[in-house]
Amino acid sequence: MATGAADRQITVVLADDNLLVRTGVKTLLRFSPGVEVVGEAADFDELIRAADELTPQVVVTDIRMPPSFQQEGIEAAKLIRKRHPGTGIVILSQYDDPEYAVALLSEDTSGYAYLLKDHVGDGDQLIRAIQEVATGGSMLDPSIVRALVAPVRAEGELNPEAEQLLQWVAEGKPVKAIAVALGVTPAAANDMIEDLFLDLAKEASAGRGTALKRLRSLQGAIAEKEAEGESMSRMLPGGLAEKLRRDGRRPGESERLTVTVLMSDVRGYSAIAETTDPTALATQLHQHRAEMNRAVLAQGGTVMQYIGDAVMAVFGAPFPSEDHADKAVEAAFLMHAYQDLLNAEWERQGLPAFGMGIGVSTGDVAAALLGSEERLEYTLVGDTVNLSQRLQDLARPAGTTIVSMATLDAMSTPVEADDLPETTVKGRSGVVRCARLRPRDPAVSAATAADGATLSQGSPVPHERGAET
Repeated sequence: MATGAADRQITVVLADDNLLVRTGVKTLLRFSPGVEVVGEAADFDELIRAADELTPQVVVTDIRMPPSFQQEGIEAAKLIRKRHPGTGIVILSQYDDPEYAVALLSEDTSGYAYLLKDHVGDGDQLIRAIQEVATGGSMLDPSIVRALVAPVRAEGELNPEAEQLLQWVAEGKPVKAIAVALGVTPAAANDMIEDLFLDLAKEASAGRGTALKRLRSLQGAIAEKEAEGESMSRMLPGGLAEKLRRDGRRPGESERLTVTVLMSDVRGYSAIAETTDPTALATQLHQHRAEMNRAVLAQGGTVMQYIGDAVMAVFGAPFPSEDHADKAVEAAFLMHAYQDLLNAEWERQGLPAFGMGIGVSTGDVAAALLGSEERLEYTLVGDTVNLSQRLQDLARPAGTTIVSMATLDAMSTPVEADDLPETTVKGRSGVVRCARLRPRDPAVSAATAADGATLSQGSPVPHERGAET
C-alpha cells in the first residue's frame, strides 16, 4: 500500500453561495498540505447532494445560503452528521452572534467547529479547525467566546479569583485543566464554575440574562467535549476523580498496583482502510470502540486508551480488586463475542468485518497522573503493560486471545487454554511463557453477548496445561 501524501489527505467539500468566498477558501486550502477540496456547493440542496455523493471527511460551510438564507448551513450540518456520522463540520460565518454557535453545539460538540470568515486568513486557524473536526475534535472562534462572556461582566463585579475563573471558561479551558491550575479535583473545579454562574445570576439584570444563558451553554459544551472528545486517550477514566478526592493524590505521584492489562487490535485494519469509504469506516470504528468499551465495563474494567483501532484496558485500577485476572479474561471473551455480532450486522450492510487479536498480562505496575497543566493522562507504567502489547502481537489468527502464565495462575476460575512454546518477544531479554485461550462455543457466546450476559456463566472447564496442538 502506498503511503504518499495523497493517502493522508483530508477530503473537503466547500459550501457558500458567494463564488468569491468559495474561490478564496479553496485557494487558501490549495496551499495546505494534507487537505484536498473534492467538491463545492452553493445552496442547501447542493451541499446535501455533494455530501452524499462524495462522502468527504470534512464539510466547510456558510450559515446562510439559498433558498431562505436563514440557518441552512447549520441545518445541513446536522442532517449530514445523521447520514454520515464520521464527517466533520466547520461553519464559516460572518456573524459573531453567539446564538449561532450555541445552535450548532446544542446537540453535540465533537466534530464541529465555528469560525468567523474575517479570521480565516489568520495563521492556520482554518487548517487547524479542519484537522480537529476530522478526528472528532471541536473548535470555537475566540471572538465568539469573548462575546459569550462580555455581556455578563461588569467592572468591579467579580473578585480577582472569580475573574480568573471566568476568563479560563471564556477561553475554553477544559475543566480538568482548570482543576490542575487551581490544585483541586475536577469535580471541585466544576462546582466552583457552577457557583460562579449562580453568583452572576443573582446580579444579572434582565438585559444580561440571555448572555448568562449563553455562558452556561458554552460551559456545558466544554463539559460535554471532555466527556466525548477524550475517546482517543482518556484523561481521567471512570472513578478516578473520586479516588483522587479520597486519597488526596497529586499529578506526578504514583502508586504500585497489581493489575491485569488487556490490549486488543484489529487485524488487517490498514488493508480494510485502503478499500473502505472513510466515512463508513469512521462509523464502524465508532461502533467497534463502543462495543469494546461495553465489554470492558461489564467486567468492571477501565478503558485507558483508544489508539486508532487498538484498545488498552486495565482491571484492578484505579480501584484494586482481587479477581482482576478473571475479569480481564471474561472481558476478552465478551469483546470477541460482541465483535462477532457487529460483524454479522456489517455483513448485511456490505461492510468489511473486523477480526481481533487480544493479549492479556498480569503483574505489577506504577499508576500515576502524568502530563502537564493543559493535559493529564492516567497512565500505567511497567513491564506488564509492554507484555500485554507483545502478547497481542502473537494473537493470530483473528479471534485469538493470548494470556500470560501469570494471568492464568492469578485466576480463581479455571479456563480452557493451550500452553504455547516458550518464546522471545521484542523488548524482553528473557523468554515468555503464555497460553492461547480456547474459543468458547460460538452459539453460546453469541446468545449471551446478545442479551448482555457474562460469557462465563455456567460450569467452568479447567485450564489444560499441555503442549499446543
